[in-house]
Amino acid sequence: MKIDRQLGILSILLQRENVTASYLAQMFEVSVRTINRDVEDLCRAGIPIVTRQGISGGISIMDGYKIDRTMLTREEMQDILAGLRSLDSVNGTNRYGQLMEKLSIGSSDFLVGNQSVLIDLSSWYKDSLALKIELIRSAIEQHKELEFLYYAPKCESSRTIEPYYLIFRWSSWYVWGWCRDRQDFRLFKLNRMDKVLVSERVFSQREAPLPDLRDERVFPGGIKVKAMFEADCKWRLVEEFGTGCFTEQKDGKLLFQADYTDKENLLTWLLTFRDKAELLEPAELRDELRKSILQMKRKYDNDN
Repeated sequence: MKIDRQLGILSILLQRENVTASYLAQMFEVSVRTINRDVEDLCRAGIPIVTRQGISGGISIMDGYKIDRTMLTREEMQDILAGLRSLDSVNGTNRYGQLMEKLSIGSSDFLVGNQSVLIDLSSWYKDSLALKIELIRSAIEQHKELEFLYYAPKCESSRTIEPYYLIFRWSSWYVWGWCRDRQDFRLFKLNRMDKVLVSERVFSQREAPLPDLRDERVFPGGIKVKAMFEADCKWRLVEEFGTGCFTEQKDGKLLFQADYTDKENLLTWLLTFRDKAELLEPAELRDELRKSILQMKRKYDNDN
C-alpha cells in the first residue's frame, strides 16, 4: 500500500542522513519513478524532504522543521504514528516519538486518545534486543564489520559479517549481511546472537541483494504431516495454522494436515501437546517420535 511505503520512506530518512532514490526503489521493490512520486507527495504534505543531485546527492529530511499535516488524512496520520510507536517499542529510544511530535503539531488528539491501531514489537527479550538493534544500526551506518557468537541448530560459532539490513519478520528480528566464513549473504536471528561487537574494520559496500523472504523460500516445507489432536487443542491449531488446517471428526477429534519444514521443530512442537496429539504420518517420523518418548520414559523411570 502507498501509505505503508511512505511510512517506510519516512522511517528510513529518520534513521539515515542521506539515501538515493535507487536505494529506496530496491528496498520497496518499486520503480525510481514511484519513489520520486512518493517523495513529491510527502513534500506536498509539508514534510521537509530535500533532494540533491550529483555524486554525493540523494534524499534527506531537514532538521529543525515542523511538519504540516494538512495534506494527510486523519487515517493516514494514525497509520504513520502507529508505525512510529512500534519502532520505539523495540529500540529503547524516543527518536520516533520526537518525530511524532512534529507530525502531530497542532493536534494533540493524534498523540493521546482516539487511537485505533497500537503496535508493540517488543518481546520477552526487549532489553537485550534494544542494545543489539542499536549496535547493528551503528555498524550498518558506519559500514563497520559486526562480530558475534551465533547459536545455530547444529553448532555455535564465531561469525564476522558485513551488515546491510535489519529485518523484522515472522515475529522476530534478523540481520542480513555478508558472512566472511560462508563467503555469501546470510540471515541471522538476533535472539541467537551473543557477544555482539562493532569492529573497527570498515568494509567497502558491495552490491547487497535484498533477501528473499518469501515463506516458501525460507520455509520450503517438504514434510507432509498428518496428526490427530484432542478437541481442546483447537484453539492452538487455529492460532498457529488457521482454521483450514484440520478436519473435525465425528468423535470431536481434529485430523490435522499440513506441510512442515524442519523435522526437529515438528517433533518438538508435537511434544508440547503431551498426550493430546498423535502423529500418524510420515511413518518414519512417527517411529522416531515413539523412540524419543521411550527414551524419555526410561529417564523418568530411573528416579528410583
